[in-house]
Amino acid sequence: MHVLQHYLKKLARTARGNREEIRKAGLSRRELYKMGLLTAGGYFVAKKGLSSGSSGGDCDECDVGCSPPTEAFVDPLVIPPILPERTFSELTPVPTDLPNTAINPANGLPYEGRSEPHQFRSRFPVEKYFTSRVGAVPPKKIHRDLPNQNYLWGFNKGGSDLALDPPMSPAPTIVSRYLDPILVRRYNNLPAGPASGGFGVPEISTHLHNFHSAPDSDGGPCDPVQKRFFFRGQYYDYFYNMQWAGFDSTHPPNGDIRETLGTLWFHDHRVDHTAENVYKGLAGFHIIFNDYDTGNDETGFRFPRWPDFDIPLILTDRLLDPQSGQLCFDTFDFDGLIGDKMLVNGMIQPFFEVQKRRYRFRILDGGPSRFYQLYLTNPDNKSQSIPFWQIMNDGNLLQKPVQITKTRISVAERMDIIVDFKKIAQDFGATRLWLDNRLEQEDGRGPEDDLHPAGQIQNAMMEFRIVGNPQTDLSIDPQVLFDDPRTCVFDPICLPTTSANDPTAATRITRRFRFERGNGQWQINGKFMDCANFRFTVQRNTNEKWILQNNSGGWQHPIHIHFEEFQILKRNGSPPPAVERSRKDVLRLGENEEVEVFFRFRDYRGGYPMHCHNTLHEDHQMMLIFDMQDVGDNKTQP
Repeated sequence: MHVLQHYLKKLARTARGNREEIRKAGLSRRELYKMGLLTAGGYFVAKKGLSSGSSGGDCDECDVGCSPPTEAFVDPLVIPPILPERTFSELTPVPTDLPNTAINPANGLPYEGRSEPHQFRSRFPVEKYFTSRVGAVPPKKIHRDLPNQNYLWGFNKGGSDLALDPPMSPAPTIVSRYLDPILVRRYNNLPAGPASGGFGVPEISTHLHNFHSAPDSDGGPCDPVQKRFFFRGQYYDYFYNMQWAGFDSTHPPNGDIRETLGTLWFHDHRVDHTAENVYKGLAGFHIIFNDYDTGNDETGFRFPRWPDFDIPLILTDRLLDPQSGQLCFDTFDFDGLIGDKMLVNGMIQPFFEVQKRRYRFRILDGGPSRFYQLYLTNPDNKSQSIPFWQIMNDGNLLQKPVQITKTRISVAERMDIIVDFKKIAQDFGATRLWLDNRLEQEDGRGPEDDLHPAGQIQNAMMEFRIVGNPQTDLSIDPQVLFDDPRTCVFDPICLPTTSANDPTAATRITRRFRFERGNGQWQINGKFMDCANFRFTVQRNTNEKWILQNNSGGWQHPIHIHFEEFQILKRNGSPPPAVERSRKDVLRLGENEEVEVFFRFRDYRGGYPMHCHNTLHEDHQMMLIFDMQDVGDNKTQP
């Protein structure tokens, strides 16, 4: 038995070395298929990849359970800084509606990577400017007990000297406001040569996940005609007009305040390499305020005040090499990648001191493959069931706050919650709480049905330490909103109707999509991703129903549709639960599930993707691109 284990580990090391050589050669999966270097099942040498679990307990390879040991709750939570605004004069060359196609003599490339004009920019002139440079993060610790990480990439605060203004991960948070159009210039200053750690490509496309953006600024992965990612030495100007969806609709309301968003995030979306580039750190938050969700606890809806008591939290898991302590990643792991180190805002199991008052936490599952079921656990009394309030789903307000004791979140979903630490300290006697993930998940296929027991320290994401005396709190108690007899307490930001009795909600077509596995990779309706062709065409300023089915056996898929949000009509024939009664952009599609959703398609023209947001599944072909034009097609199963 020992000889067999030794042989298997030697084979795994050889296979991993072969994969490293392929990565260095820069070959894509499509090229590997043509060359016959992938098996008929779609795998190169080994099916399981990295996160298949340790075999034999001999931790000399990147296996779950083999990452170097770390002590929980010894490092403080890091809250990303806010990206500062820039003046127009600080952007050189000056930004224009048309892309800057002049050739840079230093590299022979156009100065700007964009290949098409910004839609509607003359109608909504830019009012605020931001810049950021994408580059290698200086060596940093993600835990006190580990060596510096050398493989991370990130965004800086816009300075031209990366030594003085180094990139960081997560990225600085962008804060904007509805009706104030913005332009974000991003420079590609990633390092030349082989990718550090053997993974990641220095070509990027930054997707503002969930915003109603034109294709020129959506940051999609590819297009049959237009460029979407840009190269080292180039910049790209992303324009966001900050208008509500429907601003150019053919039927009222024009610019629907009910389409208001709050918690968004941005991440790299380079086709075929999204998983590895995001795993290296290319992600951050984008927060949008408005006249009702103001960031001030004395005005509007009176949520906890930004940024003192309004905290973004990006949850990720990572797998570390037991020998070097550096990130492990294998782009040929088709199932997905599960890590055994739990990170919040880029740090392993941090702690955060909170006052006795209400806080708003904007929780994001940053992937790449893990789902979470989150609880607040008192480690000093694990039998307690501690409630909190959910107010948002995927950046959209619910009809009213929902009191819960747990929430499930899949990759790229967001959940805004309010936690009343004063009340918890009084009612439960707690002095500390863990943000506790109890959902079992052994590999990238998806979570199990079973839950871990409460309060297992290896499953805790972070520790809240309740300190000081009770504080003055001007934010509103969610219980007051819950007790309000109105169906929607966040008027005028309420759900648009989907009723067939409303002419504005009439649907033009119903389309059906099967998410499944075939020929060793991931497919939608039996087809692989094709960057050269749009799969179907949506008719601008019409509504559609889509039926999404998971036919992939034991896998689960978080499905993301760019550009327009949807409302869930039915989940397996039944209405969705209260926490899903909002507009959404990510759909958790469980085993053998069928979900019916409703869309309004408006305003822009051009192409967008739909894909699984388990980014390994996405890179392994579970994606399509569709077009939106004035005349649509009638394909019901594209």
